Amino acid sequence: WCPQLEVLAHRAVGCFVTHCGWNSTLEAISLGVPMVAFPWWSDQPTTAKCIADFWKVGVRVKVTEKGIATAKEMEYCIRQVMEGERGKEIKTSASTLKQLVKEAMEEGG
Repeated sequence: WCPQLEVLAHRAVGCFVTHCGWNSTLEAISLGVPMVAFPWWSDQPTTAKCIADFWKVGVRVKVTEKGIATAKEMEYCIRQVMEGERGKEIKTSASTLKQLVKEAMEEGG
């Protein structure tokens, strides 16, 4: 256990590897933190789809037929979020969504 909001808000955090629980996802979005989506069950795969395909604030980990994410896949996903043109696009989307959340929370939002 850790104070997740404090950790996610720290300037050293470049991305968040998440199981895609709704609370964790909302925390990352509200702080503008790009995500590596690694869902397990229930609503998490749907949330992962939103993260990667709709909001474009992260990427989804591909798992083997046994449901295992390889070290190579994890590295690839983290690099996609942290580096290069795709990383810039994801960071821009995360920043935009953060701003929209902020505006929605303001009076009259």
